[in-house]
Amino acid sequence: MPPSDENAAADGAKQQPRQIPIVCPGHTRPLAEVQFCHIPEENRTFLISACHDRLPMLRDGTTGDWIGTFAGHKGAVWSCRMDSTGNLAATASGDFSVQVWDAITGKSWRSFPHKHICKTVDFSPNSQFLVTGGHEGLVRIFDLTTDVSQNTPMMEFACDSSSEKKVIITKANWLSDSTLLVGGNDGKVRWFDISQGENNVAQPIYVFETENAEVRDMEIRQVPSKGTTILTVAAGSTVYFFDIDARKRLHAHKMPIHFKDEGGASLHPDGTKFVAGGSDLWVRVFDFETGQELECLKGHHGPIRCLRYSVPDGNVYASGSEDGTIRLWKTTLAAA
Repeated sequence: MPPSDENAAADGAKQQPRQIPIVCPGHTRPLAEVQFCHIPEENRTFLISACHDRLPMLRDGTTGDWIGTFAGHKGAVWSCRMDSTGNLAATASGDFSVQVWDAITGKSWRSFPHKHICKTVDFSPNSQFLVTGGHEGLVRIFDLTTDVSQNTPMMEFACDSSSEKKVIITKANWLSDSTLLVGGNDGKVRWFDISQGENNVAQPIYVFETENAEVRDMEIRQVPSKGTTILTVAAGSTVYFFDIDARKRLHAHKMPIHFKDEGGASLHPDGTKFVAGGSDLWVRVFDFETGQELECLKGHHGPIRCLRYSVPDGNVYASGSEDGTIRLWKTTLAAA
């Protein structure tokens, strides 16, 4: 009798050399988000993390060594980013604020108050604009070139103005300096072009749809080998891949986990595989085209909250867990 797909995947996992990840302690509560930032001029990669302990941290993205902590939030930190220069960091928090930090000194540079929990933040590629979103259901765009005393947004609009029901914003990522993708708890990812907005309000120019499950994680990845830009979305119990340029869904792979309360997915920069984690303790690697499980990595003592491949090479990937640790895993191990 031929082996089942599950047995084949298990056999493949057994043949993999055992991974001993780099363990990065320091946080004391569940992780919420991890993000890599590569600075070509310095040939250095950083890793920033958001955590429910209110203390986002900056680490070396290769060694995991702690660099510094951004202290000042009074609530759980849900999202974190560094800008393309590595000079600024931004965090979104449950204390109803978004903070922009000097990533060199660790001091707060600007603070943007909100009226409810902030769940996501991102810098535009040119570092001029900041997008925020959260439980208010409002997309806010801030111009960072204005005076530091100016904390009102240059644009503010509902994620979904066509419905009376508020859509909570879970993720927001810039696609270019004028376009962004916004994920909501209605399972939709809306594409906005702020250059086409009128009266400081923008309408979506396209909508990517999942099967009505809350968008738990979202990542934009340029994949030169495929000649396109791919949107990765973790929602419900499925990881979706969309070709942004062609505006079409490429794959929808059902996972052995769900993303209802935590978790995420990240596509390798070469576009051949992706990593996912969520409702259980394991980090899994899957084939991009087939969705077949390639590796299953154990080590965390709590559900997986967030994952990301390093940029630009994807040589390592980071996983953040409910156990309060970040682990750095190697993408390719030398044969034993």
